[in-house]
Amino acid sequence: MIYGICNLSIVPLRLDASDTSELLSQVLYGELFKVLEQRKKWSRIRLAFDNYEGWIDNNQYIEISEEQYNTIYASEEQYTTDLVEFIQCKNDKLKPVVLGSSLRGLSILEHSYDGHSTTGINVKEDIVNSAFLYLNSPYLWGGKTPFGIDCAGFTQMVYKLNGYKLLREVSQQSNQGEALSFIEESEPGDLAFFDDSEGNIVHVGIIMKNNYIIHAHGKVRIDRLDHSGIFNVEINEHTHKLRVIKKII
Repeated sequence: MIYGICNLSIVPLRLDASDTSELLSQVLYGELFKVLEQRKKWSRIRLAFDNYEGWIDNNQYIEISEEQYNTIYASEEQYTTDLVEFIQCKNDKLKPVVLGSSLRGLSILEHSYDGHSTTGINVKEDIVNSAFLYLNSPYLWGGKTPFGIDCAGFTQMVYKLNGYKLLREVSQQSNQGEALSFIEESEPGDLAFFDDSEGNIVHVGIIMKNNYIIHAHGKVRIDRLDHSGIFNVEINEHTHKLRVIKKII
């Protein structure tokens, strides 16, 4: 088995081994993974955090030993909390890293970081505060950063910053946690899921106080939430139909 770590800020994770293939997700600085298949230019990987699989360019990661992988994986997680900061490399060159990048592999990569970070498990009340860090980030299918993020990437990253693990896709996240019967039972930080006309769960957002929701739709935005779904006051109509509310924490 080959093991790897992302040593760049944001690396595209693609459906197929091609630069023009669909963007499934992104691999952020410091993320660990196993290499399932290697080709001349591409590697199919499985991320350690959520077991998500896809293809990345061989020039956009470095291989590490199994011992190094296990050492990093066993250490306490630490994530950057600055929108953008810099990693200093051993040759004094700087690499930008974005919000939610992992710092566990700094010593093995021989890098240093002086910015803000978070460790451990935070209280549920911090979920919404972390969500505000992504406010107005543009929507990007497969994105996981403040410079482009999709709805499930948004919820995953917000929970990740607070020490909790969500899976990568909306349908996967909808199978996590405990279902609630009514909006009135929900608390800030719970997840609301929404379906399409065929009953497929296609959207997720984070519930806030006073019947508001923060979610990625065009951009990360705040809208009203009622028993029917998400109501956009700017266009005066419902944009998403409520399916289920889940308590993860």
